[in-house]
Amino acid sequence: MSKRETIAGRAAHWRPRAGQRLAVLVPCFNEEAAVAKVVADFRAELPEATIYVYDNNSTDRTGEVARAAGAVVRREMRRGKGSVVRRMFADVEADIYVLVDGDATYDASSVHALIARLAADRLDMVVAARVEEAAAAYRPGHRTANRLLAGFFAAVFAAPFTDILSGYRVFSRRFVKSFPALSRGFEIETELSVHALELDLAVGEVATPYFARPQGSTSKLSTWRDGLRIVVTVVELYRSERPFTFFSALGIMLALVSVLLAIPIFITYFEQGTVPRLPTAVLSTGLMLLAFLAVVAGLVLDTVTRGRREMKRLAYLQQQAPGEE
Repeated sequence: MSKRETIAGRAAHWRPRAGQRLAVLVPCFNEEAAVAKVVADFRAELPEATIYVYDNNSTDRTGEVARAAGAVVRREMRRGKGSVVRRMFADVEADIYVLVDGDATYDASSVHALIARLAADRLDMVVAARVEEAAAAYRPGHRTANRLLAGFFAAVFAAPFTDILSGYRVFSRRFVKSFPALSRGFEIETELSVHALELDLAVGEVATPYFARPQGSTSKLSTWRDGLRIVVTVVELYRSERPFTFFSALGIMLALVSVLLAIPIFITYFEQGTVPRLPTAVLSTGLMLLAFLAVVAGLVLDTVTRGRREMKRLAYLQQQAPGEE
């Protein structure tokens, strides 16, 4: 039995309650070769859902093909997946949101397992952890980069995810409407994960098949450029969400350098009664002052972050809980 059959065999088919609104959100940039299949596959699995394709200023016939396939097509002129997700989350009203890339690499039939997990456990986000069906599913270097980033992310944020870069996720309404969406590019997946961890939301992960792109479709993700942007985003989000830890570590490093520079100066002073390296002494003093300032900045920013987190939590709690009538 293949991995796909094993996963599909565990998938629970789910149907919405009367009046419950489902939205499938498909961000696209130059996906003429794949978008029709994505729309058709999700239409077959979720006939009651409204499928929105947001064309990110494509230069091909992506919008026209998606409209012909039966999707509601809208256009976002600002380039970047993060810009598209921000627009989709702001515009679309629904109770359950399915976010999936328009490249036909994700398994539409797995959506039942994802939504069933969201509904049964009353979660706010369920991530589709990719299980590749063929070696060509991942581009060279992407599998290793994804594992390294997932490991780094888990170490920094104690995250329960094994695939933080998955573009296939299911959300509750209160997650979507409380998510600020500040990223512009492919780092949006990282921001989604951090938002869930920052507010201590209920999240889950379900293994799903991952396929190679169809012929004629090319990836827009650059392994090194976008990978570096994702790492920088993780560091920036850590600085933003854990300021005391971040600036305290910086302060400790500055203090250690200051002490190392000061040791020879003190030895010379006690032996000879003079301070022959005055510039070094000034540098050491300056570094120690910066170390104390870094710790103080961390304390102040930690207070600010707590207030900002409380505001996000209040915005989250204003939305209806999953499963509530």
